[in-house]
Amino acid sequence: MLTVHHLGISQSERIVWLCEELGLDYQLKRYDRRADNRLAPDEYKALHPMGIAPVITDGNLVLGESGAICDYIVAKYGNGRLVPKPTDKDFADHLFWFHWSNGTFMTTLMMQLVLAGGGGAANPASVFVNDRSQRGWAMVEKRLGEAPFFGGQSLTTADIMMVYCLTTSRAFRNLSIEAFPNLRAYLARIGARPAYQRAMAKAEPGMTPMLA
Repeated sequence: MLTVHHLGISQSERIVWLCEELGLDYQLKRYDRRADNRLAPDEYKALHPMGIAPVITDGNLVLGESGAICDYIVAKYGNGRLVPKPTDKDFADHLFWFHWSNGTFMTTLMMQLVLAGGGGAANPASVFVNDRSQRGWAMVEKRLGEAPFFGGQSLTTADIMMVYCLTTSRAFRNLSIEAFPNLRAYLARIGARPAYQRAMAKAEPGMTPMLA
C-alpha cells in the first residue's frame, strides 16, 4: 500500500494534500519533530539516505523528493488528473511553477533562513538572497493576479508544490503576507477546498493552516 511518511510541519504535507485531492486509498504515518532541536527523529531519518521529508513507501519502493513523489503518484494513481496535457495552453506555466517551487523559491527561502542575522547589508550573500526572495514574492503576487492557480485555470501539482512555501514554511520565519492581496485571495480559495482541509487536519492536527 502507498504510505506517506509525514514529518510534522514539513514539506511532506504536500503529499498528504495530493493524496486527498486524488481521493487515494493511502496510509499516513506521522512523525513528530524532536523536542531538543526540532529536527526529524532518528526513525524518520532512517527511511531515506537524505534523512529529510518527504518520503513515501509503496511496496518495496522508497522514494524521497517532493517533485519526484508528486510525479510518481500522479503517473501511477492519478489517471491524468492534476497535470495538464502537453497540448493544454497551461502546460508550460504548470511546468514552470511546479519546478520553480523547490528549484528556486524554496531554495532561496532556505538560504534566507540560514543567513538570517548574518550581517544584513554588510554581508553580500544576505543582500543577494534577500533580493532574490523579494523578486520571488513579487512573481508570486503577479502570477496570482493573472490566473486563479499557479498552473493556470485549474488546480495542478504546481499548486501542490507551491502552497507549502506560502503557508506552513512561514512558521520558520517572521513573514507577513499582508502586502500581497492576490496571494491572500488565492490562499482563501485553497483553504476552502475540502481536500486541503482534510489533509491539514490529518497532517497538522491542532495547527491552524497559515492561510493569512
